[in-house]
Formats: sequence, C-alpha cells, structure tokens
Amino acid sequence: MGLSTTHLIIFLVIIVLIFGTKKLKNIGSDLGGAVKGFKDGMKTGEKTEADAAAAKAAEPAAQVSAEKRIDTQTIDVEAKTK
Repeated sequence: MGLSTTHLIIFLVIIVLIFGTKKLKNIGSDLGGAVKGFKDGMKTGEKTEADAAAAKAAEPAAQVSAEKRIDTQTIDVEAKTK
C-alpha cells in the first residue's frame, strides 16, 4: 500500500514534465537561499542576545568604579573640624 520506488520515479517524471527542469532549479535555489538566510538570522539573533547579556554584566562594574571615584573626591566635614 505504500509508495514503491517505481511510483516515486513516475511521480518525479510527471513533476519534471509539468514544471520543467529550469523552474525546478530556480525553486530549489530560492528555497536554499531562504533556509540559509533563516540560519544566518538565527545566528545573528543569538549574538545580539549574548552581547546584551555581556553589557548588563559589565554595567554594575562601571557603576561601582564611578562610585569609587566619587568617594575619593568627597570631603568629610567632621574630619576637617577636628
């Protein structure tokens, strides 16, 4: 009841006769380009997520160093009066 090799060959011959080899080649290359573009888009999306996570991790360190700079420049009023 399943498809045999003979059935598949006949099916492919009919498809080639209907669409032609040139059109099938164009469809194949378009489909391949779409898949490649999708994969590249997924890789780019992963990179931007990783960059955002790295930026968030670096942000508190920048705040701490800024606070240290402020602390070194502050003047303790009580220390001067003693």
